[in-house]
Amino acid sequence: MFHKEGFKIIVTDFLISTLLVILLENFIKHEVLKEILQAIILIKFILILWFFRNPKIEKINDEDFVISPADGKILEIKEENESEFFKDKRIQVSIFLSIFDLHVNRYPISGEIIYSKHHHGKYLVAWHPKSSDKNERTSVVIKHKKYGNIMYRQIAGIIARRIVNYAKTNALALQGNDSGFIKFGSRVDLFLPINSIISVKIGDRVKGGITEIAKLV
Repeated sequence: MFHKEGFKIIVTDFLISTLLVILLENFIKHEVLKEILQAIILIKFILILWFFRNPKIEKINDEDFVISPADGKILEIKEENESEFFKDKRIQVSIFLSIFDLHVNRYPISGEIIYSKHHHGKYLVAWHPKSSDKNERTSVVIKHKKYGNIMYRQIAGIIARRIVNYAKTNALALQGNDSGFIKFGSRVDLFLPINSIISVKIGDRVKGGITEIAKLV
């Protein structure tokens, strides 16, 4: 199963790859060279299929927990003064997505979407400390009926150049459902209430819609 954001790219690459294989078959006489080039084309197409995969998951729905918004590795956990929306101190949990991770983003909690804004910016490497507020990014705040406001931020990296955000202000977010997509390597930051009990540590691998990031109190 593939994500809808990849359909156009997959079809386009399939047609181009097919054409290139046919051209190589007809115009390259050196058998070894031809097979190497055809293998490269096939591998590239398989990597594109892999990147846009969207397997079904058993989503966790738990009102007391913030669930990971993305697959990846915990890059950073720290107290941070969040200046865009909250204007106060929050716990920032950062998740790094390599090009091999599933790039579907998911709502970390359920609630009303009260803020959704795209910011143009730089394309620093996703693990750079300044990428959270300097890079191309989209910030979304969800109002939880019991625990208040939670922000997640989709951040482009040096390779990722397109952020897709489905969150619309005043709409309802359902924990674990698709919230967007970041193409080709990226980062997602969570900004949580300062009294949240963090369930992960730096270096942990997490799964979007499944891994519990923090307990809300």
